Amino acid sequence: MTRTRYAFIKANWHAEIVDQALAGFCELIPESEVDVFDVPGAFEMPLLARDLARTGRYAAVAAAAFVVDGGIYRHDFVAQAVVDGLMRAGMDSDVPVLSVSLTPHQYQETEHHTAIFKAHFVEKGREAARAALMIGKTREGLSAAA
Repeated sequence: MTRTRYAFIKANWHAEIVDQALAGFCELIPESEVDVFDVPGAFEMPLLARDLARTGRYAAVAAAAFVVDGGIYRHDFVAQAVVDGLMRAGMDSDVPVLSVSLTPHQYQETEHHTAIFKAHFVEKGREAARAALMIGKTREGLSAAA
């Protein structure tokens, strides 16, 4: 049975940027097929991704965050922990869990940088949608061949 719903998790830090990933995702996958979940920050995404994937409702789960050096934790440490957790969530649940988490080396809260990353997140959202559709089709083919 093919599932046609998708879960999309968004971290609320830098929401004006992160929300653009959902916009890009919904350019390829109808908004009516996407359930959206907000979390405080990137660290909260893997647990929710795992829980959503385990429900069996979703063909894929996408998780978006913008992890910048905020002085509390090194942003590369946070990003690595998040990506590892998302990968583990997918492997543990047998549902594709896709990361739209970006960790720029340089980000300043200027109009110029914000515009650049907003546009980049739209494209990353499209890429996640393409990946979700492609992996679903490939896995469907594997099931049909078995």
